[in-house]
Amino acid sequence: MTRTVLDPAPRSYAPHVYVLNRSERGAACAPDHQTIEDLHNWLLHEATRIDNVMLMFEEFMWRCKAADLGIDRCTLHMGTLHPRVIGFSWFWSSVDELCDEIAADAGAVNEAAFTRNPLYKVIMEGQMIRVDLETEDGRTSSPLMEELADQGFTSYVALPLSASGKTFNAMTFGTTRPGGFETSDKEEIRRLIDLLALHVERHIVQRIARNVADTYLGPIAGRRVLDGEIRRGDGEAIEAVVFMADMRGFTQLADRLSGPEVTAILNAYFDRISDAVLSQGGDILKFMGDGVLAVFDQKVLGEGAAATAAVKAARKALEAIEALNDTPPDDLPEADLWHPLKIGIGLHRGEVFFGNVGGEERLDFTVIGRAVNETSRVESLCKPLGRELLLTEPVRNALAGDLKTSLNEMGEHALRGVGKPVAIYSA
Repeated sequence: MTRTVLDPAPRSYAPHVYVLNRSERGAACAPDHQTIEDLHNWLLHEATRIDNVMLMFEEFMWRCKAADLGIDRCTLHMGTLHPRVIGFSWFWSSVDELCDEIAADAGAVNEAAFTRNPLYKVIMEGQMIRVDLETEDGRTSSPLMEELADQGFTSYVALPLSASGKTFNAMTFGTTRPGGFETSDKEEIRRLIDLLALHVERHIVQRIARNVADTYLGPIAGRRVLDGEIRRGDGEAIEAVVFMADMRGFTQLADRLSGPEVTAILNAYFDRISDAVLSQGGDILKFMGDGVLAVFDQKVLGEGAAATAAVKAARKALEAIEALNDTPPDDLPEADLWHPLKIGIGLHRGEVFFGNVGGEERLDFTVIGRAVNETSRVESLCKPLGRELLLTEPVRNALAGDLKTSLNEMGEHALRGVGKPVAIYSA
């Protein structure tokens, strides 16, 4: 998941929680009037065809509002498998008519805004919580309850859904009705939530599958695999700029440092290369020891844009490694054991096969082809030529403006396995 943080205003969220998406459709996304039977039928039929959780949840809540169930605020919380995110939530309110999709990173579980929230016991222990906000004990039971009471809410309910791993999924409900939720409303809401929980389970499975595929294959390859490209040979020939980075002296580094120390350095290195590539629209396909293989697809980005993005990503990566050398993080080993990190980056443009290769029972979604091999040869020239970034003439020809005119000619060089010398440029 590439994080695109939206401005939460007019709302505000706790640290480590950020907005991924927002819908402002309001009551117009649902009928003006709904019966409980209408809601049941919608959950059994139309809702099954809505792939976006936020839009499904938003429409469900406005339908509940049209059915006069007294819900003025609702949140839905799902756990997930993701290297950086512990869960996703959706927050709907009829007061500001917004519905947000939000994510929480690992640091959120230690924040007082979460540990002092009644929701904590629901997610962590599976408890059901009811708070009467019309009493002093209720309104002062947590900062959130006091805030809701000040906004005119009279009752707050948080209940667990099914467990997701070690924690529970959950929903919360708030109403501004004097006296809180009516008994009949509570019964109808519970019946509806039992149906909605089936949709939640379906979306959890789909989101976890996307997260795992994106994390281990990359977003483009992951999407293709989930769309059904799972047989050996599935894929296509694409024109792309191939990006290959390699760390200098890694073998010697691994010999003198412990496994955890090497891993810490590799992660710091990969973080900076990955951020640079992803920020420019590239797709990382593989981490190979201390190497990184990525592509910038011309079909997706355009011929000139792919080359421009690759060069900008390479320069951004080099700047990030330089910053790492200048100011090493505290969690890395003593600097004199590894400092400075030196890398080489090679760029080449050509046709590659982008798809599944491997054995019948164990496949890898990657790129193969002559252009990949030639990129590796170009990158290997960085050390003897004393340059950190080298690119070939096909990449240069796709560039324009200062990116093109600022290149330095490095002459023609023989590449192993290539019939004639190749013109090389440094950037």
